[in-house]
Amino acid sequence: MASFKEINIPQKPPMVMVDRIVRVEDKTTVTSFRIRDDNVFIEDGLFREPGIIENMAQTAAAGSSAKTGEAGSAPKLGFIGAIRDLEIKKLPESGDEIFTTVTVTHEIFNATVVTASITLNDELIAQCELRIFLES
Repeated sequence: MASFKEINIPQKPPMVMVDRIVRVEDKTTVTSFRIRDDNVFIEDGLFREPGIIENMAQTAAAGSSAKTGEAGSAPKLGFIGAIRDLEIKKLPESGDEIFTTVTVTHEIFNATVVTASITLNDELIAQCELRIFLES
């Protein structure tokens, strides 16, 4: 198990939305994140939609960094180019720990397409497809 602190991503506090990498295998990355009261995406005790999407994107970035072994170099900036079929069934609360699974489905040049899902207590609460573009 790799610790998130060992992974090189461009996000810095207060925008870090992943605590640790649970697993990296082939094209799939799983991370965990405990939502805290002081999170910038907490509103009325709920982790709002932008935080959910950012968590998915950061899981993709952490997995990419872990797989390519870029720990010693500057992380590449990534930008969400498109979000498809976003479904959010439930917003997690402050104090909840979510698990995010991202699987790369296509990689072409500087574009990556991933499917992403978030579970809370083994219940699927969000899913979508992200198209992410990396700065060259």
